[in-house]
Amino acid sequence: MLQIDRLIRAVRESGNPSALGLDTRYEYLPEPFAARHSDAGRPGAIYEFNSHLLRGLRDIIPCVKIQAAYYEMLGPEGMACMRMTIDLARKLDYVVIADAKRGDIGATAEAYSAAYIGEGAPFPADFLTVNPYFGQDGIEPFLSGCARTGGGIFVLVKTSNPSGRELQDLTVTDGRPLYEHVAGRVAAWGADLTGDEGYSSVGAVVGATYPVQGTRLRQIMPRTFFLLPGYGAQGARASDLSGCFGEPGCGAIVAASRSLICAHRTAATCDFVAAARAEAERMRDEISRASGLA
Repeated sequence: MLQIDRLIRAVRESGNPSALGLDTRYEYLPEPFAARHSDAGRPGAIYEFNSHLLRGLRDIIPCVKIQAAYYEMLGPEGMACMRMTIDLARKLDYVVIADAKRGDIGATAEAYSAAYIGEGAPFPADFLTVNPYFGQDGIEPFLSGCARTGGGIFVLVKTSNPSGRELQDLTVTDGRPLYEHVAGRVAAWGADLTGDEGYSSVGAVVGATYPVQGTRLRQIMPRTFFLLPGYGAQGARASDLSGCFGEPGCGAIVAASRSLICAHRTAATCDFVAAARAEAERMRDEISRASGLA
């Protein structure tokens, strides 16, 4: 089974087009929890925190997005923490997105692909985020990896950060912004990797903070699955996102990180799993209504 089909079916079965973002920093851990796990070191405490959230939210959320940078900065022990987090997420049957934004050409791109979506990958994710700046040469090794293993990629098209406009909104010769041209290439790259559910293994990262542009990109990429970051802490609202979905409730998944893993900071309870569950349920209901899934 292609992982894009598995993702779509998991969203449908859970009634929840949202992903848990584990952009976990030690500073995000509740102080009492961090103190109890201080002997394990920061990576050990982070893994324990992640494991509680993964177990506690599995009946609500079908997908997890793991931001590689937060583990890489902790060195070898951090990378081991990321691998253990991926392994547990897979054991619990989450769809796993590695958010590493890799990009290069030739053998280097092949190595990045092998590291995350290849057979026997050391960080075995179902999807990997990819930077398209190298063009076809940089994307082809990832496409080959998807074809071999059934995994998928999410290509950066219109990112959620404000300064992304500096490059992505540049007008090119035909008067259209650059991100629309990237979208056209993404649709073409994924045309031969379409699954049974009608969507390609080559998805697109489209910032939830740009709903008007997201609606336009849906027109350009009708069979491309969207990963929508920017909800919650970055300010995007579910009510703005209906145009980013394809048919009702399908075609996109909304990622939230700090609004879930830091929910305990504003909750009435010190139980961080209970706080995350409450926010996950609120998020699910809000996004499901906005997307037409509910």
